[in-house]
Amino acid sequence: MSNAARMLTPALLAGALVALSACGGDSTPAGEEPMSSEKPESISYWSMWKEGETQQAVLADAVAEWQEETGITVNVEWQGRGVVQKLTPALNTNNVPDLVDAAYNKIAPVLVSTGQASSMQMAYDTEIDGEKVSDLIPEKYISDTTKLTLEDGEPWMMPYSLSSEAVWFDAAQYPEWTTDPPQDWDGFVSVLEELKSKGEVAPIAIDGDIGGYNAAWFSSLMIGENGPGSVDELISSEDGSAWDAPEVTEIANRVADLAKDGYFIEGYNASKWPAQQQAWGAGKGAMLFSGSWIPAETSTYVAEGFEYGSFPLPTNADEQYARAEFVGYVIPAKAENKQWAADLAAHVLSKSVQDAYGTEAMSLPIREDAEVSPELQSVVDNLQNADDVYPAFDGAIYPGYTDKVLFPINNELVLGKISGEEFVAKMKQATIDYWESQ
Repeated sequence: MSNAARMLTPALLAGALVALSACGGDSTPAGEEPMSSEKPESISYWSMWKEGETQQAVLADAVAEWQEETGITVNVEWQGRGVVQKLTPALNTNNVPDLVDAAYNKIAPVLVSTGQASSMQMAYDTEIDGEKVSDLIPEKYISDTTKLTLEDGEPWMMPYSLSSEAVWFDAAQYPEWTTDPPQDWDGFVSVLEELKSKGEVAPIAIDGDIGGYNAAWFSSLMIGENGPGSVDELISSEDGSAWDAPEVTEIANRVADLAKDGYFIEGYNASKWPAQQQAWGAGKGAMLFSGSWIPAETSTYVAEGFEYGSFPLPTNADEQYARAEFVGYVIPAKAENKQWAADLAAHVLSKSVQDAYGTEAMSLPIREDAEVSPELQSVVDNLQNADDVYPAFDGAIYPGYTDKVLFPINNELVLGKISGEEFVAKMKQATIDYWESQ
């Protein structure tokens, strides 16, 4: 029996439906139509990828395989990054897709916070390549810190890929960082100071107009130093008291010092992305702190002979934490063909699809046994060696907080307009104001 048809015999499907209804009474969210075992002629799938992207090409091949094996037509809409914005109004209609893929931080506030996400347990229970999907996803990726489960403990997302972050550099130019990267914050700053004193290149390239990139400096340092949950504690502090902890000001001052001491590339505070990222690729900046998508995103304009290298953002913590930002499948509560949508989602975790995702798309597949491009191996090693992982900004899904509170004030910090102490004071008051308005 093919992978796509592995769970779809009437007996197995009926058993799966009985099992789902037996878990805590009924795993179907309130207002959701009961699932039917009848095989449909087609299912609908909305994706965050656009036609022509390498990720889209891999997924399109996977969809074609599943269609051939099941005889079910998949009506795919390659929506692009605006998929969640298009999904939001559709949730109030009967035009809801059976399956959606999106980034965690985009889809969680829309479906999970509003109770409109179905359980993905059927996908996790499906067998792929002779193993249950739940056994193919590393345990640390579905822990409490990653927030991929509903209140009843069942998963709401089935991730098929993830992104992480690193300090990127040209290993041909700086081979010593490949074998002996900075191990703590003081060591990192010493390297920055040495680069600055030479005056040949900027220590750090950064595009100052991207709020999410800027905020990663504070957020990732805070979590890296104090563990997963430490940023969420700040954001969820309704009276703002969590911002008074001395370690918060310490981290804010580290970021402020990067700007004050001139470690950021000249002009970063007035340029538009990807100007400084391109400058880094041309050798005008030594380091770039950004996501695991950098090799794929910059490969067309890096200097001749460029070799991608990376190391984790250094902290002074004994434990090692790695950012893991998931892209995955979600089934809306109103979807009509949940079991078949779950089966298509599970198919994307087959080894062949995951290998293609890691090599052809130059992205991080969710399976640890999948092949990856050499440029990403150091990031993969960091994820595998990490004591724990965390989503960006601790997976905060408080509507409007990151865009309207964190990003604007943090931009002032990274652009050198305010001190670490001023940042903390502003964030404390803005957090209080945010919760009073909810």
